[in-house]
Amino acid sequence: MTIRVLLADDQALLRGAFRMLIDAEEDMEVVGEAADGREAVELARATKPDIVLMDIRMPGADGLGATAEICADEELSGTRVLILTTFEIDEYVAQALRAGAGGFLGKGADPKELLAAVRTVAAGDALLSPAATRAVIEQFLAQPDPAAVAPSERLSVLTAREREVMSMAATGLTNEEIAERMFVSPFTVRTHVHRAMAKLDARDRAQLVAIAYQSGLVPPGRPS
Repeated sequence: MTIRVLLADDQALLRGAFRMLIDAEEDMEVVGEAADGREAVELARATKPDIVLMDIRMPGADGLGATAEICADEELSGTRVLILTTFEIDEYVAQALRAGAGGFLGKGADPKELLAAVRTVAAGDALLSPAATRAVIEQFLAQPDPAAVAPSERLSVLTAREREVMSMAATGLTNEEIAERMFVSPFTVRTHVHRAMAKLDARDRAQLVAIAYQSGLVPPGRPS
């Protein structure tokens, strides 16, 4: 299966570098390039990519608004957004994840990290590693969302097992690692994760992680 990627960045040279890198992979292809948020939304609707590699800072319509619009579009339910950032504006990244982005990556990441990030988010997993990235996520996801439902009320729909799996997923553990700790199969873990996502109306694993931190289920800095 080929991962179809849409590039959204106002720097043509950077888009060109990303295109060369991605198109060189057998399991990936670039299906379009956008120079601002408005163009990104239009191209996403036209091409229905698996992943939008989205810069936050762009002239005109920025990546935040584009992310929210793409993630709110029911016809793009299969599209994931991977945010590119310099880590200088954490609150913007928080807004993007709350809007439905599947994760974020620093612009200083090496090619292998970028390709791994695309594959991770395309698979529906939250991008929580390396450890430095996870620390930034913990910092802003721990801040309560003013519009969020009371934590105890929101998590009451989950079973004890689903809460346990959710808390471990939020620390960055994979399904296989959680399965080893719980002495169950990875398929069972995946089932618990998907049930929790459905009950909490989480678009993907990234939003499930956000809810875990915002609800207090996982305190910031908790070791994995």
